Amino acid sequence: MKTKEERNQDDMVEVEQEVEDNNEKVDETQSKTKKRKRKEVAIFGNYRNYYGYRTGDLKEDPRLMVLKKEWFEGKDCLDIGCNQGLITISIAKKFFCRSICGIDIDAHLVETANWNLRRIAKMDKASCGSSDANRSKLSEGPNLFDVVCFRKENFISSWRSCSEAYDTILCLSVTKWVHLNWGDDGLITLFTKIWRLLRPGGILVLEAQNWKSYKSNHQVSEIATFNFHNVLIPPSHFQEILLDKIGFRTVENITASLPGSTGGFNRPIFVFCK
Repeated sequence: MKTKEERNQDDMVEVEQEVEDNNEKVDETQSKTKKRKRKEVAIFGNYRNYYGYRTGDLKEDPRLMVLKKEWFEGKDCLDIGCNQGLITISIAKKFFCRSICGIDIDAHLVETANWNLRRIAKMDKASCGSSDANRSKLSEGPNLFDVVCFRKENFISSWRSCSEAYDTILCLSVTKWVHLNWGDDGLITLFTKIWRLLRPGGILVLEAQNWKSYKSNHQVSEIATFNFHNVLIPPSHFQEILLDKIGFRTVENITASLPGSTGGFNRPIFVFCK
């Protein structure tokens, strides 16, 4: 027969064990929640450090090496899924667009893109110095604020006018996220809207993720998982859809392996002409 003191001690041990068990459950729940939150942050591919692991230690995005000046110089351009806007700004500076608009579904990324625009414009102005030659060069070059703009937009669901407005549209590493979030219908909407927004002779620069990449990300949300298992138009069929169904006239593979790309980003880039 246990004494009252011994019974109280046993009760305390049970309480301590219960508290410890509850703490373990809380820790486990918090860990799962954090993992879900990390995935939910980028359910649209809206990574905060995308350019960091895309370009590594390179000074310039390797995709710029295969783009042609004539696609952008003096042209009105659109960059779908611009992320932090760095490639949008680089294209404006390197190829002298008449205008280029970067759109992204993530308001925070658009805010960062505008911050990058201000930062780079300020750096460019400072680097020109005060010599006559540099002042002349500055006066001849475009004002980035007159050329580049960014806005938050869900390209799939927005009701903006789909009339011919652009000469060149970039869609770089976006198709997978459209596909996983809006399914085959969303993908067709993406391609159809791009077609309608392009002027005659306009081009689409398309970098599509492969099916292996889908498998790596299809669990970021329940919607993505559902759409992944119901895809009827895999990436291998995109060219056929764009040429035979959407109406593009020609396609060119401008690179099958980008020089200097980090692992996982050696994606072919195709140029479709309307």
